Amino acid sequence: MGDGAALADRIAERRAGVGDPGALVGELRRALVLVPYDRGGLWTAEFGGVRWVCGFTDEAALARFAEERAVVEGAEDASRSWEYAAFRGARLLDEVIPAMGVPAGVAVNVADPDGSMLFPPVVGIVPDAVAVDADVPDTRAVHGDAKGEGAGL
Repeated sequence: MGDGAALADRIAERRAGVGDPGALVGELRRALVLVPYDRGGLWTAEFGGVRWVCGFTDEAALARFAEERAVVEGAEDASRSWEYAAFRGARLLDEVIPAMGVPAGVAVNVADPDGSMLFPPVVGIVPDAVAVDADVPDTRAVHGDAKGEGAGL
């Protein structure tokens, strides 16, 4: 349990519109995620005001990323050797993301257009203390929860 293949399977389910989002986050927490190093730190990218830690479900997904980077960066990057660390997803979410000091999430398999998934810095994914939506009021009291409970309008 906790291998990258299981995470890739949960991602495929969600991208197909099926599967449980909670199970997907749980699978990320259990999975070993490969994160390449860049200039002495973890490879990250900024998009939409969020710093994304780029992680991969296996070496093949990381290799596809390296190939894409070679196209973007040029021929000298094609021979670059990529060092990486394996992190349990829970460690990325609970320790690495909070230590970054900025809104941050995890982007998995970013070189796979049909197999990538973003795990944004929101409640239920990252610790509440660093979730960008942690101070948003709970709307269940007004709109009801999934069981139809709440203040009737």
